[in-house]
Amino acid sequence: MIHDQRAEKFRQIVENKYQIYNSLFMSLPYDKMTNIGMLLPFLSEESKAGYEAGKTPEEIVEEFFKNHTDLQTEEQKLELLFKIIQYIERQVVLFDSIEDAAFPNLHSESDSGTITNLYERSVQDNKLDKVREKLKDFSVKVVFTAHPTQFYPSSVQRIIQDLRRAIAADSVTNIDMLLQQLGKTPFVNKQKPTPVDEAMSIISYLRYVYYDTIGELFTKIRKMFGNGNFHLPEDIIQLGFWPGGDRDGNPFVTAEVTKTVACELHIAILKSYYSHLKYIRRRLSFRGVSEVLNQLNDELYGAIFNGRDISAEDILKRAEEAENILINQHNGLFLDLLINFRDRVKIFGTHFATLDVRQDSRINQKVIDEVFAKLHGEREAGFEEKFSQLIQQQEKVNPDDFEDIVKDTLLTVSQVAEIQQQNGMRGMNRYIISNSDAVKDVMNVYAFFKVCGYKDEEIKMDIVPLFETMEGLANAEKVMRDLYEHPVYQRHLERRGNQQTIMLGFSDGTKDGGYLKANWEIYKAKEVLTRLSEENGIKVVFFDGRGGPPARGGGKTHDFYASQGKTIANHKIELTIQGQTITSIFGNKEQATFNFEQLLTAGIENDVFKNSKKDLTDDEKALIIELAEISYQKYSDLKAHPMFVPYLQEMSTLEYYGKTNIGSRPSKRGNGNELKFEDLRAIPFVGSWSQLKQNVPGFFGFGYAMQQMKEQGRFEEVIELYKGSDFFKTLVLNSMMSMNKTYFPLTYYIRNNPKFGEFWNILFHEYRLSKEIMLELTGFHMLQQEDTLSRKSVKIRERIVLPLLSIQQYALMKIQKGEGNKEAYEKLVTRSLFGNINASRNSA
Repeated sequence: MIHDQRAEKFRQIVENKYQIYNSLFMSLPYDKMTNIGMLLPFLSEESKAGYEAGKTPEEIVEEFFKNHTDLQTEEQKLELLFKIIQYIERQVVLFDSIEDAAFPNLHSESDSGTITNLYERSVQDNKLDKVREKLKDFSVKVVFTAHPTQFYPSSVQRIIQDLRRAIAADSVTNIDMLLQQLGKTPFVNKQKPTPVDEAMSIISYLRYVYYDTIGELFTKIRKMFGNGNFHLPEDIIQLGFWPGGDRDGNPFVTAEVTKTVACELHIAILKSYYSHLKYIRRRLSFRGVSEVLNQLNDELYGAIFNGRDISAEDILKRAEEAENILINQHNGLFLDLLINFRDRVKIFGTHFATLDVRQDSRINQKVIDEVFAKLHGEREAGFEEKFSQLIQQQEKVNPDDFEDIVKDTLLTVSQVAEIQQQNGMRGMNRYIISNSDAVKDVMNVYAFFKVCGYKDEEIKMDIVPLFETMEGLANAEKVMRDLYEHPVYQRHLERRGNQQTIMLGFSDGTKDGGYLKANWEIYKAKEVLTRLSEENGIKVVFFDGRGGPPARGGGKTHDFYASQGKTIANHKIELTIQGQTITSIFGNKEQATFNFEQLLTAGIENDVFKNSKKDLTDDEKALIIELAEISYQKYSDLKAHPMFVPYLQEMSTLEYYGKTNIGSRPSKRGNGNELKFEDLRAIPFVGSWSQLKQNVPGFFGFGYAMQQMKEQGRFEEVIELYKGSDFFKTLVLNSMMSMNKTYFPLTYYIRNNPKFGEFWNILFHEYRLSKEIMLELTGFHMLQQEDTLSRKSVKIRERIVLPLLSIQQYALMKIQKGEGNKEAYEKLVTRSLFGNINASRNSA
């Protein structure tokens, strides 16, 4: 019933509004684009009917030209296709804005997974004290990364924000003006953004969305769950930050960039306090109080504009002074305003978000080898010898004695203490190591600090291994056991409060092992590492490198975390959020509040409301292991197929990701010309499958594994697993979300290709099999049946971009045949990437 009401509401306030406002595009003053709005429906129709009839994209686009235009030359046709792309890009923006504006009307404060719902449930079940207890030992940390999954320049982002407000107010005049502005505003970055550009883009979200969102959410939780004895920890919701600190595979992130970004974060939070204080001073105009606040105002101004030092303690001291006068002399009038301000200072300190440093273990090894060689000559030495020599090094090494990456790494480590001094200890406190698969990977980082002159007790940094490949995950237990037993590291952990953060990479895990296997290996690693940490008296925190779409570890985040049972440590939910996911699910106050609440309640529900469906029995585990192994074998065979990389290289948009100027990082590791599977980055890899509308990493092997069970007469066991395990059910539903975004008719033409036909058929056969068997498993009639809003949103978005996909495939076919203006067709492919990337935003 509720689903039906929501579906009807979606139709009224999203679909209908889109139809109405979309018609405004017809009269926009686009250059030579007046008739695009009339031509586009024809291309949409030709595409839909053509693909179902098995026509090629080339035939569809050529027939469109012939039947609906009188264009003769290639140049005229190309010009029209570019104009259509621009038009569709703006339709996507309009739909995004309408859907965002509708968000508060489609979700209620007491929905499942909200704070209100948690409170009502805890009162009903007499678990209020248990929830309060858990709130003291739990936090959520969202870490913003700059991984490029969206390309809107900041000028377009600002129009989107204004458009959302105008749509919420149903102001047709403003909407019309903003659509005109959108029509004239370029959608493409002329150059790649620098890491500082990326950082500044996300810092604007910190200032204008998260400062208020998190502050108000904190107040709401405190008021709802508070009583005389309960103190809500200020760090219950935390922000992390990677742009400017994440140098893994990004040569443009240097020590200087890291310092600049740390500085920008510091200034941004002080500016937020300064603005907030301005508002408070309008109310607290009383004698004594206003003088103290004016003084704080001047101190903040001096710190922002004249580089004076100010700490969170300094700000809190002034606020406390004002509070005492307010209570003693003015009856505590407007006291809540001051308390809210004080809460923000405790939440955000002088750092706003914690800037992490991340680097690949192989680069770290190179640094250690060169430093050792410089100090002790080129002699051969094993890890233990190198390590013990380097940590006993009395004299600080000079970064200027080295070149390039070695020099920069030493400079980065050397300036940590300086950043901590300016931004506070929470400003920078971890070094993350990608591709960790040995103890030395962690200990090398410890050695960096020693050779940079830090005493043991001055190393105020957590060292975080990141396990991401199948091999790395399988090795995680041994690495952590050896680390916990290493005397130097043991003492370091003691100084860090016996807490260890371990990062697990879903994106690269899925790329490496396929969807089911990657998720299971990570679940298993969490169980093993939880047990191991407990045995060693260590509090373990898992940090999940989750992407946006299910194929990169995304999917329904609340369901995923709420499905982890008591065998997995649950002190904190920490995950990465990037690119389009920042804007689509944390992009404005209403959405950010809702999604922060979903994460928070998922972790608390796990401990407080026990449920047998969260804990896997031995039989259920055994069955998942069987399914994961079969699926992994199937996916590994696909990866080993000689056409796997050539197919992506020649038939997809993989090669074009690097030309999009949407991120500062190169789209592949390594410098060689020959493309190897391991050099592929997860985002272009998953994105290329998505552009082909095949989404292979999100389902491949999963259906085959279940089919094998069925052939053995054991499908009933899989059905029982689906009904009995929330974890397995979440994986199935997320995989169905991936499949709902596939559209194989787009590439039917490849089935007859002499080189790739056989490979395409393998993909198509597995898709059909997976869809069929998952529908049978769930009892659904259609994919995503249980998620009405997401299904409807996907359907409209897919309809909007179908002509865009036709244009992209048409251009790819022309390039493959070597026909016409190659440069123009390549540009066409790159441009059509943008609209497709942005249209699939609701994948988190």
